[in-house]
Amino acid sequence: MREALSDELIDELLAGAQTQEEIVGPGGLLSDLTRRLVERAMSAELSGHLGYEPGQAPPGGAGNARNGTTPKTLQTEHGPVDIEAPRDRRGSFEPQIVRKRQTRFEGFDDKIVAMYARGMTTRDIEAHLKEIYGASAGRDTISRVTNAVLADAKEWQSRPLEAVYPIVYLDALVVKIRDGQAVKNHACYLAIGVNTDGERDVLGMWFQRTEGAKFWLAVLTELKQRGVEDVLVCCVDGLRGFPEAIEAVYPQTWVQTCIVHQIRSSLRFVPYRDRRQVAADLKKIYTATDRDAAEAELERFAERWDARYPMISASWIEHWERIVPFLAFPPDVRRVVYTTNTIEALNRQIRKIIKTRGHFPTEDAARKLLYLAITNAQTTWRGVYNWSSALAAFRIHFGDRLPDAI
Repeated sequence: MREALSDELIDELLAGAQTQEEIVGPGGLLSDLTRRLVERAMSAELSGHLGYEPGQAPPGGAGNARNGTTPKTLQTEHGPVDIEAPRDRRGSFEPQIVRKRQTRFEGFDDKIVAMYARGMTTRDIEAHLKEIYGASAGRDTISRVTNAVLADAKEWQSRPLEAVYPIVYLDALVVKIRDGQAVKNHACYLAIGVNTDGERDVLGMWFQRTEGAKFWLAVLTELKQRGVEDVLVCCVDGLRGFPEAIEAVYPQTWVQTCIVHQIRSSLRFVPYRDRRQVAADLKKIYTATDRDAAEAELERFAERWDARYPMISASWIEHWERIVPFLAFPPDVRRVVYTTNTIEALNRQIRKIIKTRGHFPTEDAARKLLYLAITNAQTTWRGVYNWSSALAAFRIHFGDRLPDAI
């Protein structure tokens, strides 16, 4: 195709066009070329449908014939293009280049979805299309285009998953959604699984409607039905009711409290003057060589700080059985297990996109944008650092629960 467009032909097309606006602007050379090409292609389609070229007699005498044209405006990435769509007398012609009732050219819908994925509202998209392309697309049209994403999101949510995930991270972000006359905070939970190749994948998102164990039982049951037979380690942010639910669905899974969240929760009680030293003493607990050494460091921490901050050691003691599982692994593997930083990085990207929207009119509107944000974020993800060492440690601790063919 490139060779077919000779320099002489390009020079002839550009004759008289001197500015960027005259070439690619609304009503410019590119728009006119698009119009001519589309009309020519549709005319060829109609000739194929009828069986004869324009100006010729219908084969076999009277039969189906051309019946003039219908004016139509196509919204394209170069602005609106007015075309004359050919018709046949019997109305049996079904063009493929520009289908009946189609008003947006190929690629235009993709641009609307891309802008929506970057957090632009329907009002913003409408104004942007008008300003940049001179194209008019109402908010209802934009909503219909983006609603097509919802089907993709629902298919993504129900897709089959792998049989075993060595690590699954679970965390939540708060999304504002209109509920009747009020705007309420809704928790949207995300699960990221790390497969046996060290590749990360968002397994799904769930908007919480019920409290505690009942909600998590429904989430885990869904994962089970989608093919997840086993999870070795599940890293969570102290989610209420989660340990009970996971014991019901995946009884062998280790539940690991996110250490980063535990530290943040502890430091909320500490004024600035003591924060650095308290953090340093807490670090001695979670960087200890093993569980016994960690317990000794926790006792020393309590002796030093309980007089001022007794709630910190009390919290660590209360959650101790969920804090220490990662200490069974070598030091270079522990960071892979004990923190939900992977999912928090995703949450930061999502919050950056949704912060300008204020709130969503419906849960489906939130689901559309979050799905697009997730799929955009995953394009830049890399494998888990130092995964081969982590996999070797998992093989030692979990044995035949890991598939052999890895």
